[in-house]
Amino acid sequence: MQSHALSSGRNDPLLLAGRILTIILQAFIALAGVAVTIAIPVVLFFQADIQAKIVAEHGPEITAFPAWHIALALLLLLGLIATAFVFFGKLRAIINSVGDGDPFAPENADRLTVMAWLSLAAYPIMGAIAAVIFSIAGWISELDDGEFSTDGGFDLTGILMVIILFILARVFRHGAAMREDLEGTV
Repeated sequence: MQSHALSSGRNDPLLLAGRILTIILQAFIALAGVAVTIAIPVVLFFQADIQAKIVAEHGPEITAFPAWHIALALLLLLGLIATAFVFFGKLRAIINSVGDGDPFAPENADRLTVMAWLSLAAYPIMGAIAAVIFSIAGWISELDDGEFSTDGGFDLTGILMVIILFILARVFRHGAAMREDLEGTV
């Protein structure tokens, strides 16, 4: 038998806000995914036209438009977008299970584990995106008539989140096992 506090989760304003926020975030992420998916072939198929416009605006001394590098950066960005979309889908499923009064389900431990792996996978993807963008830094500087600078660095907060997600997955897995043991003895 569930307590009243757990069974009234559908009326909890915090859970409702979490559901709405994850839906909105997934919608924006999906929209970004569509935009990036469209941008990749546009950059490749229209690279000559793009180069002509850039030359017309900046002069013939501008280096060739790095279409393949930009397409690669967009493809990597699409991978990052996909990880974010799945991450927030798993989060929404956890929020729904809390609202249903069943947070310590084994599925939530699996969801948290997937979320941790997705968060961890984002780091090499972001590193690859940065490397590709850095490889076209000279070309970007030609367009801006200025310096190309990076504002990257090691993100300890993100690594901490990954560790916390893995630990929470273990807590949820242990809580689910304890609940099963308790239900077996009653």
